[in-house]
Amino acid sequence: MPLDPAPASTPSPTPPPPVRFWPVDDLPALDPDPFLDEVLRDEPVTRIKLAHGEGHAWLITRYEDVRFVTSDPRFSRELVVGRDVTSMRPEPVASQTAGLQYIDPPRHNRLRRVVARAFTGRAMQRLRPMAERRAAELLDVMEAAGPPADLMEHLHGPFPIAVIRDFLGVDEKDWHRWAATGEALLSAGADSEERAKEAARATRARLAELLQHRRDEPREDLAGVLALAAAADEITDDEAISLATSIQVSGGHAVRNNSGSMMYALLTHPRQLDRLRREPELLPKAVDELFRYVPHRNGVGIPRVAVEDVEVGGQLIRAGEVIYNAYVAANRDPAVFPDPDDLDFDRTNGPHLAFGHGPHHCMAAIMARMEAEIMIGSVLARFPGIRLAVPAEDVEFQRQGLIRGPRTLPVTW
Repeated sequence: MPLDPAPASTPSPTPPPPVRFWPVDDLPALDPDPFLDEVLRDEPVTRIKLAHGEGHAWLITRYEDVRFVTSDPRFSRELVVGRDVTSMRPEPVASQTAGLQYIDPPRHNRLRRVVARAFTGRAMQRLRPMAERRAAELLDVMEAAGPPADLMEHLHGPFPIAVIRDFLGVDEKDWHRWAATGEALLSAGADSEERAKEAARATRARLAELLQHRRDEPREDLAGVLALAAAADEITDDEAISLATSIQVSGGHAVRNNSGSMMYALLTHPRQLDRLRREPELLPKAVDELFRYVPHRNGVGIPRVAVEDVEVGGQLIRAGEVIYNAYVAANRDPAVFPDPDDLDFDRTNGPHLAFGHGPHHCMAAIMARMEAEIMIGSVLARFPGIRLAVPAEDVEFQRQGLIRGPRTLPVTW
């Protein structure tokens, strides 16, 4: 009787690469990070050390590897809690003891189900006309002031804050107490540790006050959803506060910078901008490509820890080792996105990873897309001749932050 053929041998993982220090420097405008370009090309699974914390971590840059790691339960966020891992900032943006960012299924699923009640199609249908009116009011003021004008001051700054205020349920008269905390929570400079701690304390106190107010006066907003869930013991008060914090930061500060970068990208790509003027029905597809194209952050976000030995991209990640996913690099992977540095509204490739992947995929993606469509569409409809009022290289961008974006965006029309 013939013997079965021997199974094909599996190639052994390659020796681990040397540890590289990655300073994550400020970069001009929307330039891709040259460090990420290099490792994606030459060493897509490498080891890094960042400015804060102890030890080193693996860095994953290829699209398929990032999708694998972010959806495989053998990589845990919960195991990061309490460890002084190498990182970009001295303090975590979100609470490590409550919320969605540092937990794994099944607890993650429980919290996500609660937040999903606020991100329904019905909620977005209710929010969209309010957001459109808010954008129109802001552009009325800009038009009345006349050119030149700063789009960050007139639109990209106040608009996301107004939308998240309405979504969260904060009264407009109270928003001045909230507006500055997002930038401080996401600061990454050498002098940022005390600012970040103070911003975290202030944010927690304000959210606790808002949630208590919603218990007394229920409404159909995010604060009302979280307060009701906490009162029913579905989630704890700490979990409710952490959930609201993450949505405030992503919905205000992150959308401000990301949408500003999108508009800068359009203003520096006149052919694509002209096409969008002529084909406004292309806007949803264009916004999706802009999310892929724009480097929305510096460096990397929240790491994971391997629960057991796992091979990724030919490298063996040992149990207990820390691993980061570079979504920005994955969005420029030429194996998935040919000519990745081109802004191409006709792409038919796989979905981008700007909102993450797997169980921790950003729940606010539906709202972020809506906001980007409203901002870009409103500007092009109101000011069809809009253009930069200064040379592109003179536009000032954020410095020493985790989220990239223009500080000012001077335009004329």
